[in-house]
Amino acid sequence: MSAALQVVWLKRDLRVRDHRPLFEAARTGGPLLALYVYEPEIIRADDFDPSHLVFINQSLAELDARLRARGGRLTTRVGRLPDVFDELHARHGGIAHLWSHEETGNALTYARDKRIASWCCQHNIPWTEIPQHGVFRPHPDRDGWAARWTARMSEPVTPAPAELSVVPAIDAGRLQTPADLGLRESTRDLAQPGGESPAHRLLESFLETRGVDYRKAMSAPGPAWNSCSRLSPYLTFGCLSIRETFQITRERQRELDKLDTAGVPIDGRWRRSLASFQSRLRWHCHFIQKLEDEPALESRNFSRAYDGMRENDFDPRRFAAWSEGYTGYPLVDACMRALQRSGWINFRMRAMLASFAAYHLWLHWQPTSVYLARLFLDYEPGIHYPQFQMQSGVTGINSIRIYAPAKQAQDHDPGGAFIRRFVPELANVPAAFIAEPHLMPADVQKKVGCRVGRDYPSPIVDHAEAYARARERLGAIRRTDYARREAQRVYARHGSRERPLHTRAGVARKRNVPKRKQAAATRGQRELAL
Repeated sequence: MSAALQVVWLKRDLRVRDHRPLFEAARTGGPLLALYVYEPEIIRADDFDPSHLVFINQSLAELDARLRARGGRLTTRVGRLPDVFDELHARHGGIAHLWSHEETGNALTYARDKRIASWCCQHNIPWTEIPQHGVFRPHPDRDGWAARWTARMSEPVTPAPAELSVVPAIDAGRLQTPADLGLRESTRDLAQPGGESPAHRLLESFLETRGVDYRKAMSAPGPAWNSCSRLSPYLTFGCLSIRETFQITRERQRELDKLDTAGVPIDGRWRRSLASFQSRLRWHCHFIQKLEDEPALESRNFSRAYDGMRENDFDPRRFAAWSEGYTGYPLVDACMRALQRSGWINFRMRAMLASFAAYHLWLHWQPTSVYLARLFLDYEPGIHYPQFQMQSGVTGINSIRIYAPAKQAQDHDPGGAFIRRFVPELANVPAAFIAEPHLMPADVQKKVGCRVGRDYPSPIVDHAEAYARARERLGAIRRTDYARREAQRVYARHGSRERPLHTRAGVARKRNVPKRKQAAATRGQRELAL
């Protein structure tokens, strides 16, 4: 009988660098099985999209090549877990040790992990889970979290194992296409490719050239397309680790400091942009920590004071207009259509989409968040659901931020280049009307070939009316004693303890949290762009 297996269970960690489970399993010297499992219950869930599978497969193909270069290989299976482990354990000499990274995923992966823990206990198989983010399990409290995060991110990057042992008796399996798994083909013609190599190329180009104007350009959808790092899908699927990204960025900052000290002219924007990027790496983990601490946040309001506020007001017509990019608000529609083609948009525009759905259309955050989970190639549940709740005004500790779509267009796409790119029916609309084409006189509409209401929809709601109605509804709840008690509870469990950089008058009163803590809670509304 062959020797028992060291199984490295690959999930959202599709790389060889800074992969401690792979490194530790290789150090045992036993036969190593690098295993990826296509799980039908996850793949067929509402938050999964064929574009996610395409990215995963591209990442797996490169990972297999890297493993083979070290004497190993990738093995794939299709099935439910732990059933796949059970078969391997019974047919191939047993599993000596299961290795993996910790994962803060959705409710399905949480339930699956509990099944696997029970299975490992039943079969007396050690399962070693190793953190890969700055997310702590168990988590003592929020005090000192940022210092703990920095300490973990400063730990040495784990090298890729030099040599791996292959298990020739086990069928390696193959990559599964969308058709194999009962999915339609992906339609994301502008989606980023998966893999460790594209991730490192993007990081290098961001730190050397593209990121110089990051701090300023991240808010505008057009400039952000190139000036943001675009690393978020690679962090989501683990083609690149947060730790290595943080350390490479910090080293680049040190290089620039040395050049500056030596008298070499350095563009002053670099210092601000790199500092902003590093802070957002920390906020990436800060938000995932929320879901780690309270998994129910995927389906339940942070503040229970808002339960029932929108659940019974769902309008399928409004949802369809929003989800298809036909609301009559050009920047909203351009962002939605850009997402449909690429799976990526900058953070401010994501916040605007969520805000528009929640406040203008009064849609509950659950169906809208699940829809965008499918569109986002970088869908990370721990960031996604807390952010959606925050932008929908149900956390109880954050400012109510209702974006005015026309103003956002005027501020961040003043010439309409981004709008024209993704909403071609507005291609000939004059710049003076591109943010609000319904204001064009009839003769101008006829001249440019865009009749509002026929070629492009009229606004689905009036901004001023929707704004006033949403503020009134939310304000009525926020003023209740129950909402104040809930705000204190939510802040104690999830609020940032970072000292505020600025003070905003009146925010503490609106937030129902102490003044010395209020600005830190507000910072969650800042750009979480990567």
